[in-house]
Amino acid sequence: MVTFKEQLYAWRTVIFALFLRELQSKFNDKFGLSWAFLEPFVFILALSFFRGLISEGDVHGIPLMVFMMIGLVGLQTFTVTLQSVSTSIKRNKPLYAFRQVQPMSAIMTAGFLELSIKMVVILLLSLALYLSGLGFSVNNYLLLITLISLLWVQALSIGIVFGIAFAFVPEVDKVKSMLLRPLMFISCVFYSLQDIPEKYWYLLTWNPLVHFNELARYACFPSYGDAGVSLSYAVETTIGSLFFALCLYHITWKRVLAR
Repeated sequence: MVTFKEQLYAWRTVIFALFLRELQSKFNDKFGLSWAFLEPFVFILALSFFRGLISEGDVHGIPLMVFMMIGLVGLQTFTVTLQSVSTSIKRNKPLYAFRQVQPMSAIMTAGFLELSIKMVVILLLSLALYLSGLGFSVNNYLLLITLISLLWVQALSIGIVFGIAFAFVPEVDKVKSMLLRPLMFISCVFYSLQDIPEKYWYLLTWNPLVHFNELARYACFPSYGDAGVSLSYAVETTIGSLFFALCLYHITWKRVLAR
């Protein structure tokens, strides 16, 4: 009889092995981990330049580079995690021949890998800003960590839903790509919610990413304010998406293995 402790140890061993495998395959080119830092850094510079053409100086009390960094890191954390998790089930399909490897192991591995990479990227971006004289201190670390955790869980949950749907209907991948493309323009990455007349806020505040990005800026700069956004909405949408994803996984994972 296999005990729960032995099952937990086996699952941890599987996830660690998959983690090393994913890490090696993800950074097997000449750029390696440096590309994970260079890509958002160049993107932030480009967006800051174009935003500077519209309005010079700070954005509602936040330095322009910092404003763009918070928004872009939030967007990339969501989209990259979602993309990686949604493809992890099919990507690791040959490994399901081993009894110890299940789709959830591949899902958790992809999620933790992307989270680890983003934490390193955030540290490197913060160091780059500090060396360039744009360093800043976070006012509310607890709120910021909570937001990052909730954002990651929500991306993981939606990625599970798309991954399971893709196993049954491959065309879902095209729908996913179509849905992710406009997020740059409707998630308050390039602009602030305060730049828009209040009567039109409802057109954007249904999007949880707006709440995550705006609250993250508020956590760093209290003077920025949190008008129009709500932490409770971010928590509720995250719990709802996680519950739905786990229920869907529970009733379909055996059929996913048979696909």
